[in-house]
Amino acid sequence: MAEELVKLTIEGVELSVPKGTTILEAAKQAGVLIPHYCYHPALPVAGVCRMCLVEVEKTPKLQIACATTVVEGQVVKVFSDQSVKARESVLEFLLINHPLDCPICDQAGECELQDYVFQEGRARTRYSEFPKRFNPVEDFGPDVLYVPNRCILCTRCVRFMEHAAEEEVLNVSERGDRAFIGIHPDKRLDHPWAGNVVDLCPVGSLLSKDFLHRARAWELDKTASVCTGCSQGCNTNLDTRNNMVVRIQPRANTDVNRYFICDHGRLSHRWMNRGDRIEAPLLSHGHELTAVDWDHALDRAAQIIKGCSGKGVALVSPGASLEALWLVRKLFTGLGLTGAFRVERVKGESPLPGVPGLALREERAPNATGARLLGYTETFDEALKTVEDASLVVVLDDALTGVSAETLARVPNLIYCGTVLPDAARGARVILPLANVAEEDGTFVNRDRRVQRYFQARATPGMARPAWWVLSELLQGLDRGESAGVAGDVFDVIAKTEPAFAGLSYGALGAKGAVLPDQATAGARA
Repeated sequence: MAEELVKLTIEGVELSVPKGTTILEAAKQAGVLIPHYCYHPALPVAGVCRMCLVEVEKTPKLQIACATTVVEGQVVKVFSDQSVKARESVLEFLLINHPLDCPICDQAGECELQDYVFQEGRARTRYSEFPKRFNPVEDFGPDVLYVPNRCILCTRCVRFMEHAAEEEVLNVSERGDRAFIGIHPDKRLDHPWAGNVVDLCPVGSLLSKDFLHRARAWELDKTASVCTGCSQGCNTNLDTRNNMVVRIQPRANTDVNRYFICDHGRLSHRWMNRGDRIEAPLLSHGHELTAVDWDHALDRAAQIIKGCSGKGVALVSPGASLEALWLVRKLFTGLGLTGAFRVERVKGESPLPGVPGLALREERAPNATGARLLGYTETFDEALKTVEDASLVVVLDDALTGVSAETLARVPNLIYCGTVLPDAARGARVILPLANVAEEDGTFVNRDRRVQRYFQARATPGMARPAWWVLSELLQGLDRGESAGVAGDVFDVIAKTEPAFAGLSYGALGAKGAVLPDQATAGARA
């Protein structure tokens, strides 16, 4: 049955939208952003801020665009004199009780109150003094601070905790100009998804302790990425400053995580800035490791692989990219391969109850599904027992977590590719330094078989390089393929040669990814 459409005009732009659409959402399709504070597409409409007032022809009063649905033939004026004057008055009302502490506020530069005052507000207020009514700051939870003097009572945080988290911890306490966001006296804001209230806050009233005073908004570079915390594959933005990842925020993808990420993923950025990285290729000489250039290291690795025959073992990480996992497998062409990985699992998931299909998953790996699709199995412990009998052992990334140095001590031909050097890999004949997920482009496959791209956010330390570059260069030295110029070159070969990825292309994945062909019509698992 065809969806019923309604025709209307917004700021002179004629458009058709589905029946039941609000004026605010319809305006986005017309390229018009109606200022708003309390409205959020993932939360129930409250209609309390009155910032989205617009003029609708043949209607005696201004209407709030967030709660007014479109009507056939409707004519909406967003920037008429009456609408602008009304929003100007709302802004002045908000600024009566708002401290102008922008120079010390973490939200400065990405504050919606700043933006709209600059866009539509008065040049100056008629009030000369701000009465400070509340304590400067309150500790709401493990990572959330509340600054009540900055609060504009949009109630986004209250509605998120009530309807999305389904944990009624916050409310609007008191009334009138004495109102503030109150927290249950016997509870803390320690829900696994509580950090989203910081993202939802349009001003600097709710702050992250982790990010507090670490950077100004205009100093940050944002890069699209994918969370590595679990197999959900939430879309994120990595915020970097001075080549350091200082913040992770959710990136909207209605098919995966909507507008949210859990606190486990949000606070997982510090490992991306580790200072104990391998910064140069290393070769083993007796009991010592010597730094060499890339040509020398790749030549030595190629010589080792050419001299191997019989059985090989690949111990890989489910946090490695799809491209890296596929290229490692190609290294064993002509050898009997045992490819294995190990996934960290915790007991129980942490869902966001109000958003079906969204949870912090038990499986704490971003690309375990991709590893399985490429033929790797979860027989890590069994594979580890066979390494002494293998002619070639290749370790990819952090697969050796918890493995003792003695386990690999007698492996004759060990090649280690990773970001840091664990004790178990110090006996490797060749050590190749890799970029981590914040330093390269690549793809992951989440639990619902959605292939998603992530992008380079910071420079690699020293001579470290992306895994797809290192391994494709090594394969070229073995006459088993061409060197890749970008990660997309490798993915497109995978799509042509691996049946599970048939029909996909790196460019077509876009920023939101694509479900693998044979699962395209399957619904996401709850």
